[in-house]
Amino acid sequence: MLKGRVFNYTEEFTLESGRSLPGFQLFYTTWGTLNEDRSNVVWVCHAFTGNAFVKDWWGDLFGEGKTFDPAKHFIVCANSLGSCYGSTGPLSLNPDTGKPYYHTFPVLTIRDVVRAFDALREHLEIEQINVLIGGSIGGQQALEWAIEHPEKVKRLVQVAGNARQSPWAIALNESQRMAIEQDITWQLATDDAGLEGMKTARSVALLSYRTYNSYNQAQREGSSDLKRIYRAASYQRYQGEKLAKRFNAYSYWQLSKIMDSHNVGRNRGNTEAALRQVKAETLVIGVDTDQLFPLVEQKYVTRYIPNATFQVIHSEAGHDGFLLETDQLSRHLDTFLQKKQQRKTWIPTVF
Repeated sequence: MLKGRVFNYTEEFTLESGRSLPGFQLFYTTWGTLNEDRSNVVWVCHAFTGNAFVKDWWGDLFGEGKTFDPAKHFIVCANSLGSCYGSTGPLSLNPDTGKPYYHTFPVLTIRDVVRAFDALREHLEIEQINVLIGGSIGGQQALEWAIEHPEKVKRLVQVAGNARQSPWAIALNESQRMAIEQDITWQLATDDAGLEGMKTARSVALLSYRTYNSYNQAQREGSSDLKRIYRAASYQRYQGEKLAKRFNAYSYWQLSKIMDSHNVGRNRGNTEAALRQVKAETLVIGVDTDQLFPLVEQKYVTRYIPNATFQVIHSEAGHDGFLLETDQLSRHLDTFLQKKQQRKTWIPTVF
């Protein structure tokens, strides 16, 4: 049975920025049982607005008879710092003031998130993660973790991720933050501040998650009636409303900043040198139509990690293909996990 728990870190937690949190909590789930030598750990890093219940969003990969079976594996997934599904974030109470952080919550980085995850790993007395997997921002976190603690990760799987956030992705995230900041309520210290702006931000984000063809297939008009609301327009509004019912603008703003901080080469010489520090057998997977994290980024990661292989998911869905094309993803994972030794796939490319 999938179990949810809370890990409380009670010491001062210094952030990469130099600021600190007076402790934090992480909400996390476990599924399955640790074997005797604790060698069956599968750790999952969730995507942007995801949560610790991996079955909710990658259900075709996790479960009885699936690639990651709780009868065989001990599956861990923790909600990211800064998010709003049980871990410390902007809506949490600041113990120093007794009031929610809201806008005063410190800006985090990928490394801050990973350091919090690693504190949880130590708390769970897990010496080594057998498979560390994440997609999108979760893939950024997984890669950073494998570089920061190379001895702690045996196998790394990065899906639709990269080695550093591109100017293109940063520009898209800034456009979304601008939408939130234009909401007049964003200046208020309330739980629902900026929600209308976040709806627009989500609409912008969807355009980077999907593709021209995916919209043409799913949102094509069946009528030429000028009085009707266009399906694509209705869909954008629906997705904004849907997110507003389960998320908050503070966490959305915060997580987009966390993504923008991603650069494994920071203070490590350069990106290539950082990637060479990975000791894990690595599978890098990209989506052929991904406009947010295009294939050139995954090829770059594969090129410089010493023991990496590269696979492509074919999809019309764009970036969201990493969540939707689970049959292809399962096949790539099964092949990777069944191999005792991975051979290097060298892909010359320019980033």
